[in-house]
Amino acid sequence: MKKRPSRAPTQRQLRVGEEIRHALARTLERGDAHDPDLAGKAITVTEVRISPDMRNATAYVLPLGGGLDKDAAEVETLVKALTRARPFLRHQVAAAVHMRRVPDLNFIADASFDEASHIDGLLRLPQVARDLKAPEDPDDGA
Repeated sequence: MKKRPSRAPTQRQLRVGEEIRHALARTLERGDAHDPDLAGKAITVTEVRISPDMRNATAYVLPLGGGLDKDAAEVETLVKALTRARPFLRHQVAAAVHMRRVPDLNFIADASFDEASHIDGLLRLPQVARDLKAPEDPDDGA
C-alpha cells in the first residue's frame, strides 16, 4: 500500500484543532487537573494538530514565558504530567467540544519558539547582516 504524500490540513482539521486548543487552554488555566507537577504551572498550548481521520490530536505545549532551552528537565516533567492527565483532559475536551468521537491526545514540547530565536540570532550576526544589506548603487555617488 502506497503512502500518500502529506497534505496541508483541511479547514475542518484547523477548526477542530483550534477548538481543542481553546478547551485545553481553559482547563489548564483553571488548574482543574489534580497533578502535583501541574499545580501552579502556567502552560501555553501553542497548537493542536489533528489527524485527517479526527482520531488523534497532538498538542504542542511549553511553560509560559519559557522555551525549551531554559530548563529541559522542567519541560520534560510538564509533558509527562500532561500525559498522565490525558484521560481527564480528554474528558474535559469532550465536554467543551461537541464531536461524535473525541480524539486521543498526545503532548509534545513545542520547539518552534527556540528555533525562531536561533534563526533570529543568526540573522543578526554581522556577516549575515552585511550580506542582507541592500547593495549600494554606484550611480548615487556621481
